[in-house]
Amino acid sequence: MKTLRTFATALLVTLSIGAFAATETRAENLAMDYTVKTFVDAISFGKVKNLGAVLDNDFKYTITRNNEICNYGKREWLDFMKSCENVEQNCSTEYKIIEQNQSQSIIKVSMKYQGFTKVNLVNMANTSAGWKITNISTSITQ
Repeated sequence: MKTLRTFATALLVTLSIGAFAATETRAENLAMDYTVKTFVDAISFGKVKNLGAVLDNDFKYTITRNNEICNYGKREWLDFMKSCENVEQNCSTEYKIIEQNQSQSIIKVSMKYQGFTKVNLVNMANTSAGWKITNISTSITQ
């Protein structure tokens, strides 16, 4: 009987710690910092595993190429990013918060290559499911 109690106590402690860790991970995934780092890891290092989870369902990606503006939805952009999985860019990437309040944020992510810079303006919204990327506008400067 004592062995059964010890086993039951050990099982209860293990389940409690597991539930606490899962709750902590979910809360961490709702944070703005997590969303930004997930995006930067995807575009810089090809780590796209969790990228879909930080994109809003109505996500829109816009890039200016020469004088043409190209727009893509969530599925198209995710498919493109998955084709670049584990491809590390030969650039230095940095980001800074341009504007932030409790419900929205604009982040500037600069990818500096030799000879040009790719600038991503990332719009984020604080939703009931955490911070989500709603729009990315990309331009390339010499």
